[in-house]
Amino acid sequence: MSKERKYTTQLQAGLGLIEETRTLLSVWRPGMKTTELFQVSLESGNFSSVTARRLRNIVSECFAPRYLVEGDYPASILKTLNSLPSNELSQLFYLFTARANLIFEDYVKSVYWRKYLGGQEFMTNEDSRSFVVEANMTGKTVKPWSESTIKRVSSYILGCCVNFGLIQPASKGNYKINSFRPTQRAMAFLAYDLHFAGLGDGAVIGHSDWELFGLQKEDVREELKRLSLKGYFIVQSAGELIRIGWNYKTWEELANVIIKG
Repeated sequence: MSKERKYTTQLQAGLGLIEETRTLLSVWRPGMKTTELFQVSLESGNFSSVTARRLRNIVSECFAPRYLVEGDYPASILKTLNSLPSNELSQLFYLFTARANLIFEDYVKSVYWRKYLGGQEFMTNEDSRSFVVEANMTGKTVKPWSESTIKRVSSYILGCCVNFGLIQPASKGNYKINSFRPTQRAMAFLAYDLHFAGLGDGAVIGHSDWELFGLQKEDVREELKRLSLKGYFIVQSAGELIRIGWNYKTWEELANVIIKG
């Protein structure tokens, strides 16, 4: 039985870090470990506005847990896609940031999308604080958090939501909920990511990662049907049964198609 994942304070090391991640991907090379990446990044001059200590923290506590999950995965794939517009590439960064930070993932799924789909226009500081307080009380954190830690983590969650475009500051303690939909490229990427991970077609459609984009199983089915018109795959469905013909066999093939749009 796998060990239950707990909420951590790792978001304090860095929130979305979209431009920083793009820059790190540009200097990263396959096989490069965190120590070497830090040194090369430091010497590149691309991070002259941050201290060496801060840069080391970004590399080891943010970039590595998100983008060096299994060897070079997914850094090698994202490096190939690094020329995509920021608004599209950031959705892929959002996916891997959520996977690496369970507290952010759960907040987006259980709080943000509940409010979004419920037609609410704003989120508040109290929304995130209440979420963290409940997590702390129910044993979801690594250890009990102090009031100051709860306050800080609550702000990190909201800051991450701002960075990835889910919300924007409105007034003190209030955030306007933005219209947020996955791009076609992001949906194709996620579908293939799950497929390449060895999941069957039904498991791909029903995977919980789609909830990060506000999509349920039936939504995913319809979205993938639309994507099939773009040639990413062939979708055949009858009732609850679905079969997907995957047109690309490797990440390299898929990346070339995604880049061309």
